[in-house]
Amino acid sequence: MDEKKTVLIVEDEKSIVDIVRFNLEKEGYAVLTAYDGEAGLAAARAGRPDLILLDVMLPKMIGFDVCRILREEGDNVPVIILTAREEEADKVLGLEIGADDYITKPFSMRELMARVKANIRRTAMGQAHEESAAAPRAGGLTIHAENYQVCKHGKPVDLTQREYDLLTFLAAHPGKVYSRIDLMEQVWNYDYVGDDVRTVDVTVRRLREKIEDDPANPALILTRRGVGYYFGGE
Repeated sequence: MDEKKTVLIVEDEKSIVDIVRFNLEKEGYAVLTAYDGEAGLAAARAGRPDLILLDVMLPKMIGFDVCRILREEGDNVPVIILTAREEEADKVLGLEIGADDYITKPFSMRELMARVKANIRRTAMGQAHEESAAAPRAGGLTIHAENYQVCKHGKPVDLTQREYDLLTFLAAHPGKVYSRIDLMEQVWNYDYVGDDVRTVDVTVRRLREKIEDDPANPALILTRRGVGYYFGGE
């Protein structure tokens, strides 16, 4: 890495913090730590990390609330939710409140490092940003690639980094249909997918709620049934 990135670990199990911090530092990341939700929120505000690893079950404030508050404050730092629970509802809730990704305990360190790298990487966005110039789209949508801003009828739309990545990728290739696995590889930068394709569906739904005039009848992010998603706003 040319520029050292900072990862904030918010986790109340010290043994997990220690091993994750060791591996992150070995990969060249700077690391901040917090052992409860309130301290994690304060560290996120003060430290301005490039990514947050956020446990769900924390003392003082649960991880979901930490993530929700950060998003309400306009902080779109990538957030990976760490959860020991397998329930689908927990994973979906994390994505619904603005988390970019989740990983279920126990996780392999190799998988966690791959997720961190994929979520923190920004260089892969360059080409898509350049191709999706600030030309008006259907439905009053405009993408300003030079400052990473999206406007709807002239008003800024608050997107998470992942929602922005997905929108600009699809907009750069209008009419081309991408499967969920394609999007996990191209936008999420994952070489493995498994159940993670559910993440694509939730992100698409959140994105539609923010940029479509009628999310139930989208005009921009369209579905080709049985195949995948494509951008139709021309």
